Amino acid sequence: MTVRFAALGDSLTEGVGDPVPGGWRGWAALLAPALSPDPVEFRNLAGSGALSRDLLVSQLPTALALRPGYAAVLVGGNDTLRASFDLESTGRRFAAALSSLTSAGAVPLTACLPDPGQLLGLPAPLARPLARRMRGVNAVVHALSAHYGAVHLHLAELPWTRRRELLSVDRLHPSALGHQLIAREFHALLAGAGHPVGPAPVPFAVPAPGRGADLWWMATQGTRWVAARSTDLLPGLLALAALESRHLLRGSARHLDRAEADATAAVIARLVPTRAQPTPQPTTQPSRPLEPAANDQ
Repeated sequence: MTVRFAALGDSLTEGVGDPVPGGWRGWAALLAPALSPDPVEFRNLAGSGALSRDLLVSQLPTALALRPGYAAVLVGGNDTLRASFDLESTGRRFAAALSSLTSAGAVPLTACLPDPGQLLGLPAPLARPLARRMRGVNAVVHALSAHYGAVHLHLAELPWTRRRELLSVDRLHPSALGHQLIAREFHALLAGAGHPVGPAPVPFAVPAPGRGADLWWMATQGTRWVAARSTDLLPGLLALAALESRHLLRGSARHLDRAEADATAAVIARLVPTRAQPTPQPTTQPSRPLEPAANDQ
């Protein structure tokens, strides 16, 4: 029997950072053949730059038409990089996607995403507001994943900043090795939850990006990436950075953290219905040291 797997999301799921002739491959394509001992029909609907509204409006209808047995839903990172960011709107779109897919019989795969400010090594006044937004999105994603019984990977906890070879030259997307790691971690979660998966994805050696590649990307692509967001994110982010700097100087930055945590808790309370009985928990992997595969060096 053929198993169908649809991948929804942005550039992370599209496969950016894992180039193959003619485009990108990525973790979802690596995971697909390992999802079942039977043939797997895979469709990658993710697109670079996709926001949560794009996933809901453009990708979800096609995914539902495929009637997938598994559906990856990874989104939210690009939402945090927009001046119009609203946590509740992002959460409602994510909830609508999970509700539709689970109602159609699909097992959803979700993940908490790493903080872009930390990956890029931004200074604290810029990094902290972005981190606060990402924490909010991840908290909402975790709560909704639990509510809908998703197979949930703590992607943010993988050792991105400790193992440079896991990141591509842009320092925002996984490298080929990083995509391999994500595929193996999702496979382990599915197997641990008793899903009838096939053999785990086999790791293979890929050269890690060097310092020269980093500098070349920044010179040819990085400046364009920043410029493209200067008319949207940057003015608002600079205002947030100015506010952050004032609180850091006063030693009161914790008040911003507390306000963010309270606002996130209120959003979760509105998005996740209260039930008389315990809510299904997401299939997650306990925190543990992640050892590189033999071929990852």
